[in-house]
Amino acid sequence: MLNKSAAYHTLGCKLNFAETSTIARSLQAAGYATRNFEEKADIYVINTCSVTQNADKECKQIVKRAKKANPDGHVVVVGCYAQLKPNEIAGIKGVDLVLGANEKFNIPQFLQHINQEKAVVHSCEIAEVNAYDAAYSIGDRTRAFLKVQDGCDYKCTYCTIPLARGISRSDTIENILLKAEEIAAQGIAEIVLTGVNTGDYGKGEFGNKKHDSTFPELVARLDAEASVKRLRISSIEPNLLKDEIIEITAKATKFVPHFHIPLQSGSDKILGLMKRRYQSALYRDRVEKIKSLMTHACIGVDVIVGFPGETEEEFLKTYTFLQELPVSYFHVFTYSERDNTEAAEMSGVVPMDERKQRNKMLRILSEKKRLAFYQENLGTTRAVLWEAENRDGMMQGYTDNYVRVSHPYDEDLVNTITPVELAMLAEDGTVLGQILQKA
Repeated sequence: MLNKSAAYHTLGCKLNFAETSTIARSLQAAGYATRNFEEKADIYVINTCSVTQNADKECKQIVKRAKKANPDGHVVVVGCYAQLKPNEIAGIKGVDLVLGANEKFNIPQFLQHINQEKAVVHSCEIAEVNAYDAAYSIGDRTRAFLKVQDGCDYKCTYCTIPLARGISRSDTIENILLKAEEIAAQGIAEIVLTGVNTGDYGKGEFGNKKHDSTFPELVARLDAEASVKRLRISSIEPNLLKDEIIEITAKATKFVPHFHIPLQSGSDKILGLMKRRYQSALYRDRVEKIKSLMTHACIGVDVIVGFPGETEEEFLKTYTFLQELPVSYFHVFTYSERDNTEAAEMSGVVPMDERKQRNKMLRILSEKKRLAFYQENLGTTRAVLWEAENRDGMMQGYTDNYVRVSHPYDEDLVNTITPVELAMLAEDGTVLGQILQKA
């Protein structure tokens, strides 16, 4: 075995975290001990994201941190930004190896190709990316992110993800069940299902557009067969959130009443310009269906502000739409132009200061929505999964329906699920509760 070490830094989504963890396990199997990113290591792996506006700037800063920790260490850059702009990354001082979407899970075999004089790039054309690589991450030992799907066949005009990750493809149900058991065997209490377009689950490898199985089938099998105590769906497109999925979740013993549903805009005109596959009426119908079966369900929303053509009137349609809907919180993204996307060429560009102002307005509304949702839950009893971190003598955890709860630190509670009566809002925005029974 090698007597070497590797450190990791991840930018972006839960899917990236799942893949970084899987890469780390492969390097551990090859003899590389894991180090913190600020420590001296032989290899520094940076898993990049293309969603952030300043992907190149972020990448340069992280490379500098790696070289500061060990000037002689080798820097390997993978991920979406590495697939989209490999030569740009290769030009960053300190980068030794750039791996694309097909190559990133085989880092050990590429390390021998490192050239001391210049960065080496191994990145195939995205059209050739059609195999599926399983992945999961375990962060705080209470929750794991399990990848079930990768890639996307949608053509949203603002998005580079299909260019970075390729066609939609999925793991088999049987292999997902095996991975879920691997996770459960490590004492993890909750699994979060993740993917690029999770609801499109079921398409096989190598360009097979036929769904070998469906997301409702996966949800039903996991709920019936997985040993883990809780299951959660990370994000699902509204047009793919079928009644069947909502109904299975409402009756499930393990899936929790929490949905995260991308909206992007409450204006049908803007949804059309984005080439989204639904209009606002369908989105409203999905929210109402959830709430009719699960009164206390938490519903999160993704929304983009400042898209080309979004006049003040169209923005206010989004604001009013969200204000009236019984949703619980938003993730607000300020639109930024991306190379090789249709939206970057559109007219009606919104000034950046206006984009930022709209973002601020929606973030304020989101906080009001979140606090209102928390207040609705006061006086109820919900199951809380407690996390390990000690924050000035307090510990925190999430209820099944995603209310953040605080309690005086008790090591015996870590990674247990206990019934808690939600009593009052705390100053830090969490809820204080009374534990009714320890696990």
